[in-house]
Amino acid sequence: MVQFLSSKAQAGYRYAVTSPDGSILVSMRDDINLALSDFVKTGSQYLSNIGAELNPVAVEIEKFLLDSGKRLRPLFAYVGLLSTGKQPTPQIIKAVASLELIHVCALIHDDVMDNSDTRRGAPSIHKIFESLHLEQKLSGSASQFGSASAILMGDLALVWSAQMLHTSGISDQELIGVLPFYDEMRVELMAGQYLDVFEQSLATQSIERSMKVARFKSGKYTIERPLHFGGALGNGSVDLLKTFTEYGIPLGEAFQLRDDMLGVFGNPKETGKPAGDDLREGKRTALIAATFDKANKTQMEVLNEYFGDPNLSNDQISLLQEIIVETGAQSHIESVIKQLAETSLNALTYEGISLEGKQLLQELVHLSTNRKI
Repeated sequence: MVQFLSSKAQAGYRYAVTSPDGSILVSMRDDINLALSDFVKTGSQYLSNIGAELNPVAVEIEKFLLDSGKRLRPLFAYVGLLSTGKQPTPQIIKAVASLELIHVCALIHDDVMDNSDTRRGAPSIHKIFESLHLEQKLSGSASQFGSASAILMGDLALVWSAQMLHTSGISDQELIGVLPFYDEMRVELMAGQYLDVFEQSLATQSIERSMKVARFKSGKYTIERPLHFGGALGNGSVDLLKTFTEYGIPLGEAFQLRDDMLGVFGNPKETGKPAGDDLREGKRTALIAATFDKANKTQMEVLNEYFGDPNLSNDQISLLQEIIVETGAQSHIESVIKQLAETSLNALTYEGISLEGKQLLQELVHLSTNRKI
């Protein structure tokens, strides 16, 4: 078990795995947050030095990154490393933390694609810069300015991720080992995002297609590839990486299905999104596909009338939620989440996983599938 080392001894890093209250994952998240804070503050200063016009970009991307976030992708990479029996260094922590910036890119771009006004209980990036355009009385379309700014900031986060990884200080051998998984993670994310965009444009709903979107848009890049990344940092065996796939893919799908449930039934105070936001957006998820598949004629008429209406009232949201429950779609997806979580847990039979890694992987199944945010 990794013990606390002084910040002076580790150049500012408190990279313990065991925290005073016994919460290992909280301590790991603290290590990741410290690495991200150090990096992004330097990056933000660089932007500000280019010109005062970039000050809002520097401020907002730093705030977006540091004010909140579960850090699941770096956490899974961290646990992937620990599963090999290798212990973290400040350089390795910086490398795994770089994965969070890929997620920042995805979130910023996702809000533009979904035309979502809020993220984590605050205005989304494109809405912030739309407001800036109006406040400064700039010429042209405020909406277009906001979207363009958000796209560029998402791109910047993706560039920063690569920069953070390449300047992390890990050895050349370690870097060569992780790059294939890092590249696959980015490509699969973009592929999944396109699959999602394409799915929203089709005339029919499909549970099978929605599950494919869940696998690539969220599952693989949230869990499987970060585990591979961490395993490669620890020079993990082929069998260990295979175990990560058998564990990570079903858990990643369960993670996305929980996300879909929260998009319909989540508490706005916890999710940071308006109640039933996915219903207003008309998001084609496995939950919605199951609802349409199971709906009777009367329910189908209501679904066709209200689903995807951006001006839905709270009463209309409640009506759609009732139909989702009454059709059995909600209970069906809950059952699928449970089955996928069990599949992930059953994959952890490989004897090459360290005891510490196995315990954390088990804990992360619960964290990923029983969350409220």
